[in-house]
Amino acid sequence: MSPKTRSLFLTLSLLCLLSLSFYHHYTTAPPLLLNISQTTPAASQNSIKVYVLDLPRSLNYDLLRKYWALSDDTRVGSEVDNEIRMTLLHRYPGKLLPYPENPIIKQYSAEYWILGDLLTPEEVKKESFAKRVFHYREADVIFVPFFATLSAELQLVSNKGVFRKKVEENEDYQRQRMVVDLVKKSEAWQRSGGRDHVFVLTDPVAMWHVKDQIAPSVLLVVDFGGWYRLDSKASNDSSTEMIRHTQVSLLKDVIVPYTHLLPRLHISENQKRHTLLYFKGAKHRHRGGLVREKLWDLLINKPGVIMEEGFPNATGREQSIKGMRTSEFCLHPAGDTPTSCRLFDAIQSLCIPVIVSDDIELPFEGMVDYSEFSVFVAVSDALRPNWLLSHLRSYSEEQKDGFRKNMAQVQPIFVYDNGYTGGIGPIPPDGAVNHIWRKIHQKLPVIKGTIIRERRKPPGASVPLRCHCT
Repeated sequence: MSPKTRSLFLTLSLLCLLSLSFYHHYTTAPPLLLNISQTTPAASQNSIKVYVLDLPRSLNYDLLRKYWALSDDTRVGSEVDNEIRMTLLHRYPGKLLPYPENPIIKQYSAEYWILGDLLTPEEVKKESFAKRVFHYREADVIFVPFFATLSAELQLVSNKGVFRKKVEENEDYQRQRMVVDLVKKSEAWQRSGGRDHVFVLTDPVAMWHVKDQIAPSVLLVVDFGGWYRLDSKASNDSSTEMIRHTQVSLLKDVIVPYTHLLPRLHISENQKRHTLLYFKGAKHRHRGGLVREKLWDLLINKPGVIMEEGFPNATGREQSIKGMRTSEFCLHPAGDTPTSCRLFDAIQSLCIPVIVSDDIELPFEGMVDYSEFSVFVAVSDALRPNWLLSHLRSYSEEQKDGFRKNMAQVQPIFVYDNGYTGGIGPIPPDGAVNHIWRKIHQKLPVIKGTIIRERRKPPGASVPLRCHCT
């Protein structure tokens, strides 16, 4: 073999070996499993710069004082707060107050913990992905510190009859108007048209009367329930697929978790589960929640199934803890909205969620793969007689153990509470607040691109709405 031929042979051999090496690497590497270390926001070297808009305390923390000063809250779930408020104001004179424990309100407490993170001094909030800045021109986003859920709930307690009316007696409506007026007069809003502003609207009725006016902003919502119906009324169109000016969108908005109401069960504490499927809640719902009533009728009195009608009071809480911790699967059908805090209670209880809600949107997708610990079932399949229970019984013990191990990994991601009264203090580095900031950070290129695009449009020019996405 000539030297030239030998050299060519060695070169080709080397290329073959390199090709085989790359092929082996990419075809034998294990599949990407749920890895929380890769999704934890604090692990990133980046941060998001946040400016807190200057709003009066009457729109946030003073609403807490107003709530705890109530003496006539008779709604379901209010018993725990009525006990607390007898001594609370005396124990915390002039201090920041806790968020309500009434589960109807507590499930929407994201507004409290997010603002608390922003108000925590920088020297002690080392693990937060958000860095507070003190001029809007330095910020990536502008946070609007309005406790919209608490404002709505106060109105529902004091005078529910005027809640949906734009009248002077509706104090929630007056507060909504005040927020919009103050925000839209600010230089920050006028510079961006509000597209870099962040509102927390976890309660579906939060800022009910002004949703269309803040629609360009980044909205933190638990799901899209209510928004599509609002738009359909405005447009006389029954379609729920096109994104219009009064609707939320996965392009700009962030789905955030409900606050879980049940305590965390650690994987080391998990015991033998004797019930196949568990559900506790109201049987009768409206709109997309009609599937719940149909499922109830199919499943009630079936062997291995517990279906309990219940309310979020102290007794209901204890029943839910017991039911979720002793059941293999927890049913999560659509209600008045596509999702509920029941899903996050199931995760904290290591009860494998069975999600029967075709329109559901979930928090932190892309960071969390829900299929690693949940069972998704189409409504049409779930309503087939005997199909659902047969499907659940087909899962092996090994598969169910795998679901629970993966669930245990993601439990911290859905925790808001930082353990500090007033919510002001260091947050859990792998908790819900940091993941929300991370999700907002992912939206920044779209936000900035939209602002620049809007600025360069000639006066009088209009661009038709073309977005069609799911």
